[in-house]
Amino acid sequence: MDGELKKLKIEAYSDIDYNDKVDEFLVMFNPSTYSRKYEVTYNAEQGQGTTGSTQKFGNIKPQEYTFEFLFDGTGASSEKKDVSDEIDRFFEVAGKINSDIHRPLYLKISWGHLISKSVLKSAEVTYNLFKPDGYPLRAKMRAIFAENIADTLRTAEEGMNSPDLTHYRNVKEGDTLPLMTYRIYGDSSYYLEVARINGLSNFRRLEVGERLQFPPLKQQEA
Repeated sequence: MDGELKKLKIEAYSDIDYNDKVDEFLVMFNPSTYSRKYEVTYNAEQGQGTTGSTQKFGNIKPQEYTFEFLFDGTGASSEKKDVSDEIDRFFEVAGKINSDIHRPLYLKISWGHLISKSVLKSAEVTYNLFKPDGYPLRAKMRAIFAENIADTLRTAEEGMNSPDLTHYRNVKEGDTLPLMTYRIYGDSSYYLEVARINGLSNFRRLEVGERLQFPPLKQQEA
């Protein structure tokens, strides 16, 4: 129904493919504003004896969304809730280490046309109204979420599966260097060069979460 009030929802998943939903959080009040940060990085290259520099494309950083959430326990809203409990609940869903995956859960923020697969980057809480005994009645939270897209999906979306570009990948469970090299170049025979570039003394022992660089093939052949 048009005009129906729908609250911003944060769903939590235990897998990066967002198939296994384990929890969710509904805000007490929808934010009045939110910001979206889009950042492109460049590396300045200046030739010898010149005064200018060219901007060589580096990468597009994950987008960031910043929200300010209000927590109110005064009863001013139709539902009276405990501020401390609600804030703890937020962190339970969005920020605490999950014992099964040994990291915070993967999040999906949904509100209107905004649907963002992300992770919580930071959250700052300011308490500004208290009961006589010191328990908080009202608080504001500034929360920053960073876009989180699986490497394979991001590569497909950006059309960046090219051997002429530098790629960075995080090692996942079951990854081997020849397999990762094949995904990038279409040829696993470059794995020894990739091991050298990354200073790997034993390419057979990759650490899950380790970030590896896969340089352009043109630079390897030069």
